[in-house]
Amino acid sequence: MVVSGLPTRNGDDHVKEIARMSLAIVQGMRSFYSPHIQEQQLRVRIGVHSGSCVAGVVGLKMPRYCLFGDTVNTASRMETYGLPLRIHLSSSTKSLLDTFRTFHCELRGDIHIKGKGWVRTYWLLGEDY
Repeated sequence: MVVSGLPTRNGDDHVKEIARMSLAIVQGMRSFYSPHIQEQQLRVRIGVHSGSCVAGVVGLKMPRYCLFGDTVNTASRMETYGLPLRIHLSSSTKSLLDTFRTFHCELRGDIHIKGKGWVRTYWLLGEDY
């Protein structure tokens, strides 16, 4: 789980940073092979959702940095309903990416997400620099 814009807010740049990181991870997975499983390629699924969330350190003996909120749950669902080596976006994330005019997205379609109902989703395909 990755977040951008916490604890220091960065405006709408959070979506650009997460999108670029996601594209880099998928690109890296296409050329990465593990010596332990040489005949298989590692396949990552990435789900991205933009919205508010809360972060904090939880625990005394073994403190952990945790993320909480509906945005975290929705991003997790986007990953679950995604496909290997694809980046699955919610409509709110796609709307924010469209403001940069450099990212290429493709309509994936509507999916039913528990607690949210039907949500329009997209695939992130790449970026022009």
